Amino acid sequence: MNLILDKITPPVQPAHTVRRRLLDLLQTSLNACSATVLNGRAGTGKSILAEDFAADCGRQIAWYQVDVADADPQTFCKYLTACVQQARPAFRGEALCRLVAEATLEDFPILAETLVFELLETSGEPLLIVMEDLHSIYDSEWVVPFFSRLLPLLPSDVHLLITGRGLPPAPLWRMRSKQSLMVIEEPELAFTLPEAIELFRSCGLTDTHAEVGLTHSHGRAATLARIANTLSNSGKAIADSFISTERRRPRLAGAGMIGYRN
Repeated sequence: MNLILDKITPPVQPAHTVRRRLLDLLQTSLNACSATVLNGRAGTGKSILAEDFAADCGRQIAWYQVDVADADPQTFCKYLTACVQQARPAFRGEALCRLVAEATLEDFPILAETLVFELLETSGEPLLIVMEDLHSIYDSEWVVPFFSRLLPLLPSDVHLLITGRGLPPAPLWRMRSKQSLMVIEEPELAFTLPEAIELFRSCGLTDTHAEVGLTHSHGRAATLARIANTLSNSGKAIADSFISTERRRPRLAGAGMIGYRN
């Protein structure tokens, strides 16, 4: 099987505002939990936040972009093994890949234990495993038995960061009550006013532009950045006209800025 290397390579993000509030929250989870879930719809800033944290956390990084084809457990295990190998060359994952080829649903807790054993056997520098878009395989019947066993057993020097457009199946996200999992949901991912001001100032715009942009984007990262970039490229007169026009416009609950998609 030929691997698509882009799936196990961290993406290069455009220039953006680093959000220290959320990085501190992720650091708290790193110190206290085995895993973290970033849950939000497309455009809420999950990927950029995950990359910023990976660069900031002081650990080796194993990055895995999950897609629907990875619902096949053999494919999943091959990509997972490959991404961990990039961070820990001594990790082979041979037992995991061998066992998954003939595994039944009842075997997946054992597969999770096998993965943990192999991580322990190759322990070295602390590791952050990032699984992007894990929601792509939430419906796979093996996901719950595998991850339910994996998360509580992860070695202390390994942390799993999951991003997804929805909460994992209930048996997984309920683990947060046992302090083995932190879930950061969309309302927490939304930009605050100070973060919006920092973003708009970086584009040469005023705090008033930021306040109006925040109102119209509802704090969604991609929409707010698009507003800032558009206003920055439009010139001062048009940007200021936007403020006066939009402040007079009646607002409907949940409505977005005209000309922008939320």
